[in-house]
Amino acid sequence: MGPTASGKTDLAMALCDQLPCDIISVDSAMIYRGMDIGTATPSPEELARAPHRLIDICDPADIYSAADFRRDALAEMDRISGAGRIPLLVGGTMMYFKALLHGMSGLPAASPELRKTLETEAERLGWSTLYQELQAADPVAAKLIHPNNRQRLIRALEVIRLTGRPISAYWEANGPPSSAQEAGQHGIEDYTYFTQWQADEASELPYTVTQLAMVPPERRVLHDRIHQRFLNMLEAGFLDEVRTLMGRGDLYPDLPSMRCVGYRQAWNHLAGVDDYDTFVSKGVAATRQLAKRQLTWLRKWSDLNWLNSEDRFIAEAALKKVRLRTTFSSEY
Repeated sequence: MGPTASGKTDLAMALCDQLPCDIISVDSAMIYRGMDIGTATPSPEELARAPHRLIDICDPADIYSAADFRRDALAEMDRISGAGRIPLLVGGTMMYFKALLHGMSGLPAASPELRKTLETEAERLGWSTLYQELQAADPVAAKLIHPNNRQRLIRALEVIRLTGRPISAYWEANGPPSSAQEAGQHGIEDYTYFTQWQADEASELPYTVTQLAMVPPERRVLHDRIHQRFLNMLEAGFLDEVRTLMGRGDLYPDLPSMRCVGYRQAWNHLAGVDDYDTFVSKGVAATRQLAKRQLTWLRKWSDLNWLNSEDRFIAEAALKKVRLRTTFSSEY
């Protein structure tokens, strides 16, 4: 685990050189195809050296939930361990890690039929009418869900109609949120959000887990790395990548894929909302804010083994921590 631009991929590949590991990506942006530059997806050379599972698995028009990730990650982990190897999960989407380790909140699965009914009602009666229904049935959720956030509005009403319980009751069951952002977004990063929470039969992860978190010694170091990486993305053709996505005609700014850090800012620039310098400034600032939220998650995380991301011998330090907590033989 670690904040964006901290060097997680490099460490993961170094560990693969020393241990019989297969990498599973834990990144809610890398799941999308055609978004390699802005998500810093590993290069073809890196993927040839150490293949990553769960990248490029979704179209940018798709919605992919934390529950979807848990299902897919568990399936990949089973295949890897079944082959006598070690699943190595690498990424910075902390909600994915949380879902994998602790299961989901018990919310019901999405109902395509009910969602279609709600959308039809909205077209006939207006979205404001649906929002008023939510205000009456679940005033707590209504205060935390913006009237224009149609995805979350539909999800909240869907839960009420499926279960007879307000969605805020599920939030409270998992601990009272400390802020509107935490409750409304379920504590997740700004670059994606999840609308298809699903209940899992088993909440605990059936594996022995060693958790490594790499962080820089100073925030300035991370900020410099973020700025440089954003400039590198621009030189690699990031804006052309977003132009191609916009040219498809079926994507729009509120999709989770287009809300990814960098893509939202690039979309606004190409749509004429921001000039180039403003776009770059906003893109770097948004990435730094993402890193700050990831670090906040990590500081509250339990049972972590901390690593200095600037340590030249970080791979050796990681191996030492892994061997102290496992039964790997010395041949590795």
